Amino acid sequence: MSMSILLPTNLQQCPSPSFSPSTPLLSPSPSTAFSLVGTSRRCLRLVTCCVSSVQSSVANGSAPAAVIVERDQIRLGLPSKGRMAADSVDLLKDCQLFVKQVNPRQYVAQIPQLPNTEVWFQRPKDIVRKLLSGDLDLGIVGLDTLCEYGQENEDLIIVHEALNFGDCHLSIAIPNYGIFENINSLKELADMPQWSEERPLRVATGFTYLGPKFMEENGIKHVTFSTADGALEAAPAMGIADAILDLVSSGTTLKENNLKEIEGGVVLESQAALVASRRALTDRKGALKTVHEILERLEAHLKADGQFTVVANMRGNSAQEVAERVLSQPSLSGLQQGPTISPVYCTQNGKVSIDYYAIVICVPKKALYESVKQLRAVGGSGVLVSPLTYIFDEDTPRWGQLMRNLNL
Repeated sequence: MSMSILLPTNLQQCPSPSFSPSTPLLSPSPSTAFSLVGTSRRCLRLVTCCVSSVQSSVANGSAPAAVIVERDQIRLGLPSKGRMAADSVDLLKDCQLFVKQVNPRQYVAQIPQLPNTEVWFQRPKDIVRKLLSGDLDLGIVGLDTLCEYGQENEDLIIVHEALNFGDCHLSIAIPNYGIFENINSLKELADMPQWSEERPLRVATGFTYLGPKFMEENGIKHVTFSTADGALEAAPAMGIADAILDLVSSGTTLKENNLKEIEGGVVLESQAALVASRRALTDRKGALKTVHEILERLEAHLKADGQFTVVANMRGNSAQEVAERVLSQPSLSGLQQGPTISPVYCTQNGKVSIDYYAIVICVPKKALYESVKQLRAVGGSGVLVSPLTYIFDEDTPRWGQLMRNLNL
């Protein structure tokens, strides 16, 4: 019986002085157990060597280079659990890209509209890691996760930075009582006389890359970071930390735990983003074409979000006259394009005549009612309102930006 051991790419590439390609991992000879034990030891030394090599590269601040493995499918990583997972699938659905899972327990799915694309459900931080390792080509993650685990790696490229969900910000929070009661800014926190090399400011966080980086950039020296299991908001009250660095959405949880944000304490604003491996986009066949289609669908849908089409009929002697009346109104005169004005044909006494013109405008939701009022004020009637689903521009702005970033 023969057996093969498959190692990750970064392990396969590790050198081992005690192992040569010509040496079989398992001896085909059934004669002795000694050969098996010896082989096991050689395998152990091989793996130990490789792990040490990877650990060394991580300790030096460098991630193993992505390896583009030949495969026909483009791999898109989506969050596997929580609100981000549901919102990612819903966004793709709104773009007419339907994620089909045969079994909800499976971690792989298909998008029939993109037959060359596989969907892999992963933890957000693993999506970033697998983009770097070459196991994924595209992914949807929060910008906070991208920055924390991507650590400014040049192989990661943001395709679309604002997918309109997962909004939050990474912020420092301190107690609103005790010695912190009158502390309201990052500068005031840093200048507190309590902090020294012997007694630094203690910050509990899960962001062990962004936290120290932010403090260093702001010149705060006497600070130490620790990770805490469970809800970070409890750490100051338990005496584990003086402050926390965590994601904040509404701020309600902070207030309920007697914590407050401070001026200058926001590390970054975050929301969901579409991210890709630069190497995959340039080297993998079909990757750019897939990204272009996904990006066009995303931009068309997101641009239409919150926009409404308003159609009304208006009596007038000419299209020019009707246009002047419409554009005289404050809520209607600021339109980037339009209004679109078309004649409405009707038959009177057997003759075709034009007594009305149809006006079509596009307005944002916040200006909808005021726009309808002003249309009616200048003679509009039979006003129809419908939400927009897509707005396709002549060009997709972010596509041009992506091409420039790739030097293509």
